[in-house]
Amino acid sequence: MASLVPPPRTSPGFDDRAQWYARELGWATAGTSPVRLLTGLRFDVLELPAAAGHAALSRVGHTGPVALAGRRMQLLVAAGSADELPGLLDWLEWGGIALDLSAAGPGGHITAPMPPGGTAGSPGAAFWLRPPGSRQEVEPSLPALGGLGSRGGDAPDLVRLVDAAATECHRARLAHARTYLWAHRPTGQPLAFS
Repeated sequence: MASLVPPPRTSPGFDDRAQWYARELGWATAGTSPVRLLTGLRFDVLELPAAAGHAALSRVGHTGPVALAGRRMQLLVAAGSADELPGLLDWLEWGGIALDLSAAGPGGHITAPMPPGGTAGSPGAAFWLRPPGSRQEVEPSLPALGGLGSRGGDAPDLVRLVDAAATECHRARLAHARTYLWAHRPTGQPLAFS
């Protein structure tokens, strides 16, 4: 008589991660190694360098969920926000300026961070800096485009968040350029200041 043995799992924990996101938050996932959270359905994502993201978060205070994946920060915002980003940057007078700020909306995805309370993944793996709350708490806390201020919660409106993110991305770019110029200036030539 053959014993019933469940099929081996190729990546322990990944199926559990996908199930947690679907069960606890109602978020769509794809893949198994790594599990990806699909954007454009329940949320969109603003992505920027981690250093700029930390500075932006200190300016706007409370936001929706925030993940860190390597050297990139991912800010969850209301679904539809990715489509608004180019026009919003133009309106805020950031259009035409090279910023390391992007958005993922319909058809996009991010790597699913380990659910809150899970064990740490490999170095550089995505993790939550500000984890999502319950299904009822998440979507109302996501920054959205609408009127001045937030939608009644503690999250900032999308305009303030994008403006802070763009400002900090620009500051990081200028600091990098200044460091590069200082390191590559001709030796023996004094710097001129006005």
